[in-house]
Amino acid sequence: MQNLKKFALLFSFILIIGVLAACGGSDEEEASNEETNKEETNANNGESNKDADLSGEIKLAGSSTVFPIMEYVTYEFVQENPGVNTPLESVGSGGGFERSTKGEIDFSNASRPIKEEEKALAEENGIELIETVLAYDGLSVVVSKENDFLEELTMEQLRDIFLSERGNTKWSDIDPSWPDEEIVIYSPGHDSGTFDYFNEVVLEEKPMREGEGVTLSEDDNLLVRGIQEDPYAIGFFGYAYYVANEDSLKVLAIDGGNGPVKPSGETIQDGTYSPLSRPLFTYINAESLKKPEVQAFTDFLLSGAAAEGAELVGYVPLPEEEYKSQLEALQAKYK
Repeated sequence: MQNLKKFALLFSFILIIGVLAACGGSDEEEASNEETNKEETNANNGESNKDADLSGEIKLAGSSTVFPIMEYVTYEFVQENPGVNTPLESVGSGGGFERSTKGEIDFSNASRPIKEEEKALAEENGIELIETVLAYDGLSVVVSKENDFLEELTMEQLRDIFLSERGNTKWSDIDPSWPDEEIVIYSPGHDSGTFDYFNEVVLEEKPMREGEGVTLSEDDNLLVRGIQEDPYAIGFFGYAYYVANEDSLKVLAIDGGNGPVKPSGETIQDGTYSPLSRPLFTYINAESLKKPEVQAFTDFLLSGAAAEGAELVGYVPLPEEEYKSQLEALQAKYK
């Protein structure tokens, strides 16, 4: 949490600098002159920036769960390679695959594996997508800090709350000792890999309750705000979004059959937070690996940046050797 706050402060600082720069032309000229002088000094000393000529655009889109990791990675990459543009969009795992299977983006971020029909579509279009694991996540079921009656749920109780066929609309329908108040649900939308995972593991592919009292959105921050403000609301999203808002949200322990367990770095990594632990992915367009800027980004991503980003925002990094082996396999395609 401390690291996350530092990251937030860093971005606040950057925004302040941007505003100040916009307000003062003389400051811009001074900074430009300093940069020019620095480049001239380096040239005179026989020094060079190895990435000074790296340019182009790297397109990334997909999962809102993976978005915080890639937001960190793209920001840090551009600091070292200012000539490269890295547009990053949060459109859900399904939205990312829709674009990547057509060859429209270079990196398709996903909180679930690619589906067979998506893989087939990519093959029809002559697209090879290379699966790359970035980190591990624990899908987190949360309520407001104002909720004073929930601390844990069994998998069966989760189904009682979320399944349409159960017909439960009030908390007292689940447990008579709970309030006679409407269950308000906040859920990722159907394009979300997080929804797909919840649908498979919890709902067992049966329809979730929708309509009145249910909000679906690919914007995890919207889900966070809705749950924060309502003591009778419940929802789910990636662990990092809970960590970033743990002052106002309460994460529930889930009993998957071996007793209630809360998600944490330790329980996600050792698998005891089951069955709601999962890997997070990016799928790389193999054709894009021919571009120097994508090669450089891939090296950067798997040589420490993905691990740093995952840890910073609240996910669990892979062991170092797993990043290394993935990078070696990718480098074999372009080196």
